[in-house]
Amino acid sequence: MKRMAFFLSGCLWVFAGSLVFGQDSIALKYGAMITAENLKHHLFILADDSLQGRETGMPGQKMAARYIADHITQIGVPPALNGSYFQEFPLKKERIVDAQLSINGLELSYIEDFFFFPGFTTTSIEGDRIVFGGYGIEAPNYNDYDGRDVNGAVVLLLDGEPKNTDGSFRLSGGMKPSDWSNDWRRKRDLAKEKGAKAVLMLNSDYAMYVGRVKYFLEAPSLKIDRVNVGTDPLPMFFLSPAAFDRLLASANMKSVTDVVTRISKEKKQRKWRHSQGAVASIEIDKEQITSENVLCYIPGDDPELQHELLVITAHYDHIGYNEDEVFNGADDDGSGTVAVLELAKAFKAAKDQGNGARRSVLLMTVSGEEKGLLGSEWYTDHPVWPLENTVANLNIDMIGRKDDAHEHGDYVYLIGSDRLSDELHSISEEANAMYTQLELDYTFNAENDPNRFYYRSDHYNFAKNNIPVIFYFSGVHEDYHGAGDTPDKIMYDKMETITRLVFYTAWDILNRDKRPALKSAP
Repeated sequence: MKRMAFFLSGCLWVFAGSLVFGQDSIALKYGAMITAENLKHHLFILADDSLQGRETGMPGQKMAARYIADHITQIGVPPALNGSYFQEFPLKKERIVDAQLSINGLELSYIEDFFFFPGFTTTSIEGDRIVFGGYGIEAPNYNDYDGRDVNGAVVLLLDGEPKNTDGSFRLSGGMKPSDWSNDWRRKRDLAKEKGAKAVLMLNSDYAMYVGRVKYFLEAPSLKIDRVNVGTDPLPMFFLSPAAFDRLLASANMKSVTDVVTRISKEKKQRKWRHSQGAVASIEIDKEQITSENVLCYIPGDDPELQHELLVITAHYDHIGYNEDEVFNGADDDGSGTVAVLELAKAFKAAKDQGNGARRSVLLMTVSGEEKGLLGSEWYTDHPVWPLENTVANLNIDMIGRKDDAHEHGDYVYLIGSDRLSDELHSISEEANAMYTQLELDYTFNAENDPNRFYYRSDHYNFAKNNIPVIFYFSGVHEDYHGAGDTPDKIMYDKMETITRLVFYTAWDILNRDKRPALKSAP
């Protein structure tokens, strides 16, 4: 038998066939408790027709929450919330009955020309002037609001951020975009701070984006019910490029392309003319409901480190059913949910047998992900432990199938692992090399990823709070958000391997001397 040895990060690895000497025997023991058989058992229950697609706030979601809590009780993992596994949060259920938008006398059609996400309380908007606000950015080296008064106005904004004529980004001076490129909420909130009445924003990829969210625009939506004064978001409408061009023409301005080119050439902000007003009328049916995250907690054994917390998440909600079909969501995200159940069992067994981790671990299945990452947003706004004590978040969302980009299932997409911490990325890479040897695909980790997956699952609510994250994902397939996402199509051996990778990565984080270091500020 041929043997090969080398050093990595201070550890000696010795390969003998498929065996790797130098592995943590304790980690191996408990990682082996995660099995395809158990994952399959749980998933056939959670993705059964009887749970009606687990739509947030509906009876099927409540049934799933109870199943998760009952199983956690059976394996003896204590609740995280003073005797309860459930972190309840209030929601507003809203359905758009009618939406009309008139700008400069132009009548725009809902979905064809514009769309919006319900959540703001205003149902009628009248603005007597529209102010073009460029990209809506305020930064040390670039400020669209310099000398521009938008108080009481409707603000018209471009998406993305300005570039120089050589294609580099104005804010950084390099080829790497800033957070302003993708975070439209930041632009909306800044416009509100400046006193704007509403925002009209270009969506350059309108057709693709609407195709992706059309279901959510036509179906009832959910938003966290924030009753405190000042928390109501500013009304915001996304416009197609064609509608945006028509609007510019109505104000005697040139096309989007011309405007973007002009901004890239100019080093100083020019004063843009104001145009006429905008009127919006929205009719929405509203209902108050509740949902819940399911949390369990295993305290660490090291008195010096047990105040620090690793959070492992998956969302257990899906998109429900209609009169003809149930959308079972076996992969999205029944696969991540049952992975969390197996991880809870493994960590609890280690604790019970005197091999508990040094740091504490919170295992949380959240709801409301399909409605806008609501459960994880509620948790990070109302954390059980201070967020500054949270060392990382490992989020599992769709790990049971394969996509068209891969011929086999021995891979996983990792997203976000190096965004905030190079050390977390190294921990993940080493755990895979040591134990699971999956193909780690970073395609969707690219900052210019048009799918924007980094912003589309629950890890993002941790990342935006400067907590290092890893998002485990196996890609989109033909049954994504369809009735064909059923448990009989799941690759359970693949799920087992990926779940074990999460375990080994978590084990390292929980037991190392120092938490994964954040990158230094640029």
